[in-house]
Amino acid sequence: MNALHTLPDRALGLANAVGDGLKQALPAADKWLQTGAKLGALKGGARVATTLVRRHPMVAAATVVGAGLLWYAARRKAREAEKNAPIEGSARRVEAKKATTRKPRSGTRTRRSTSQA
Repeated sequence: MNALHTLPDRALGLANAVGDGLKQALPAADKWLQTGAKLGALKGGARVATTLVRRHPMVAAATVVGAGLLWYAARRKAREAEKNAPIEGSARRVEAKKATTRKPRSGTRTRRSTSQA
């Protein structure tokens, strides 16, 4: 009877030892759990999407066409921005200087009188 009473304690101790060993041997188990959760969500989402496409094919087609048009517009805008991009090269900055003020010439021009009758 004594051995039967200690059996659950031994099993519990063995399970703890195996769990601790797995924690140390596989530190990336948390990442594996996250990946599994992501795959589960992806599988569920694919199932919902498949059901939606079967029930409403026109909505799915309109969504695909709309996404294609958005992609096309973004691509055209990127090409236009690439076309108007500055040309690669070397340049140096030229500082602006104040223009020197010249004295007006005196007596070189004659004034026309405005009183011509």
